[in-house]
Amino acid sequence: MSASVAVYRGVYTEDRFKQAYGSEDSANGSLRLRDKLAGKCRCSTRAFLHLLRERVPIFKWLPRYRLKKWIVGDTIAGLTVGVLHIPQGMAFALLTSVAPIFGLYTSFFPVILYMLFGTGRHVSTGTFAVVSLMTGSVVEQLVPSPLDLNSSSSEAADFEAQRIGVASAVALLSGILMLCMCGLQLGFLSTYLSEPIVKAFTSAAAFHVTISQLQSMLGLRLPRHTGTFSLFKTLASVMENLPHTNMAELLISLVCLAVLVPVKEINRRYRQRLCTPIPVEILTVILATGVAYASSLDSSYNIEIVGHIPAGFPRPQMPALHTLPDIAGDTVAITFVGYAVSVSLAMIYADKHGYSIQPNQELLAHGISNTISSFFTCFPSSATLATTNILESAGGHTQLSGLFTSLVVLIVLLLIGPLFYFLPKAVLACINVTSLRQMFLQFQDLPELWRISRIDFMVWVVTWLSVVVLNVDLGLAIGVVFSMMTVICRTQRANCSVLGRASNTELYRPLENHSKCYEVPGVKILTYNGPIYYGNRSFFREEISRLLGLTPEKIRSWEKARKALEKREREAAVNTVERGITNTSFSLENEFFKSETAESDVQAVVIDCSSVIFVDVAGARLFTQMCTECQKVGIYVFLANCNESVLKMLTSSGLMNYMNPQHIFVTVHDAVMYIQQQKEKPLENTTTVWV
Repeated sequence: MSASVAVYRGVYTEDRFKQAYGSEDSANGSLRLRDKLAGKCRCSTRAFLHLLRERVPIFKWLPRYRLKKWIVGDTIAGLTVGVLHIPQGMAFALLTSVAPIFGLYTSFFPVILYMLFGTGRHVSTGTFAVVSLMTGSVVEQLVPSPLDLNSSSSEAADFEAQRIGVASAVALLSGILMLCMCGLQLGFLSTYLSEPIVKAFTSAAAFHVTISQLQSMLGLRLPRHTGTFSLFKTLASVMENLPHTNMAELLISLVCLAVLVPVKEINRRYRQRLCTPIPVEILTVILATGVAYASSLDSSYNIEIVGHIPAGFPRPQMPALHTLPDIAGDTVAITFVGYAVSVSLAMIYADKHGYSIQPNQELLAHGISNTISSFFTCFPSSATLATTNILESAGGHTQLSGLFTSLVVLIVLLLIGPLFYFLPKAVLACINVTSLRQMFLQFQDLPELWRISRIDFMVWVVTWLSVVVLNVDLGLAIGVVFSMMTVICRTQRANCSVLGRASNTELYRPLENHSKCYEVPGVKILTYNGPIYYGNRSFFREEISRLLGLTPEKIRSWEKARKALEKREREAAVNTVERGITNTSFSLENEFFKSETAESDVQAVVIDCSSVIFVDVAGARLFTQMCTECQKVGIYVFLANCNESVLKMLTSSGLMNYMNPQHIFVTVHDAVMYIQQQKEKPLENTTTVWV
């Protein structure tokens, strides 16, 4: 037996509903606003501590830390990620076109700072392939690499200093931009990078990283190409120089790939059974360094090695501030990409584990990390895909895991770093390529994306092609613009439907999808599923005119007929019924339903505004024009389900000068009941809604 619903109440216009159930008067509202402002301006110890906990989250979560429950997981996860940071930091330093030691610095300072200021419990920060690649393009533009540089000369040291100076300047400017964005509360900007954009961008950027590492894997000494079509320029250069391949470095690369790829696959498939992932990267680095040292591969086969890695802490030094004007444009793109990827990762794992992050606080955390780290010869950092995934799968619970990660990197910096002198750069290039495996696998999502949403599929494809064909930053911009254009196009061509009533109910649904619903005689009920603004007002007007049959010829014929009728009435000395365009009295009598029109003709139109989320000035003026045109042909306009912002805009634009304020109803059914009762009998003091 199905349940039934019975409703018996009065018909509510918007004015009547506000009188019965409206909010308090504006005076009390302004008083509350003053109280709120005064409360925010007060300074007290409690307010200071609250602000400190909000801006330095470690003071919030550390006192609540569950030592017995979380410490083991945080320790294991932190140590595991720390071991991975060592080869990955040195490898991504090659993408940035700086010495590997600077990658270790970038794997240490940002981790500590994010632990203090970040809100993502499972976020691992440090070097990230895409950000490193984009930074390396800036470095190569300002400090191009000479092919005949002697690695042991003083010129080489000066050259490395210039390069890290530019990379640190990018980190400094990126941090400052993030801090400014935090001050302006612009954390919401990350929402403009939808999931298809992020996945397509990272997948396409993986191709750029892979192609850029081919020369290191093949032992070729080639200049690095930047700008548009750089991927194809690099690929063409590599293909042209294939005969000059260093066979020893090619063999090293093949062996490393043969080890790294299968072990990484084992880590992925059996991560639930493994206590910690197999640290294949650091094991490969150790073995390759030992083999290169024992066999003197650098002198015997002319392979390229990492070289001297200084032990100890870096001395603070100023970035290359004179390059700030030259790097400003590229740094904006780097900042946006780094922040968007970081926030996306933080939100993914926050949703998975049931907590929330603060986008503006994330801006502050990454801004402070990049700003302070830049004075210690670090390049831009962000959250990283691989280490974040490992941190979570290894059992990390809180940001405290970053402490153990930084301890591992610190030990390498102080003691072990110089031992990697003979590490072949081809090994680091292989680590770079294999670390992007997850990004390449994102192609597997395309069939499902096509099935769910063709538009999101097109956003993915356009973003991917733009990044691959043009460049990383330009391709990302094209992807964002194209995604926003799809939203605009969808709002411009929103669906306008005629609603019908389900028998013996107050429910109204589109007739095109519900064949058993029926139109109310003499009443056309319309709904528009989108905003009404300057971009789609022409389309909205065309749809309304089409559904109501408001052609210019019909409007002129109705005006002539009305004028002739008024002339006959004056001659017959009967009561005049004013129905002109400029008439603002809007008699509430039901005589406008007793016209000479056929019963099947439309006498009233009800516009359901429940799906109209906003109306701008152009849209409000369109409502006025539509109202006057409908009145010319004897059709009266009623509105229903208007939200507060839409109703306020329509009222402020002067629509009530052309429309009866009592023709705005709370629901569609209220409007229909009112119209039907006006047809049957004169308006009474109380009308009811029956279902």
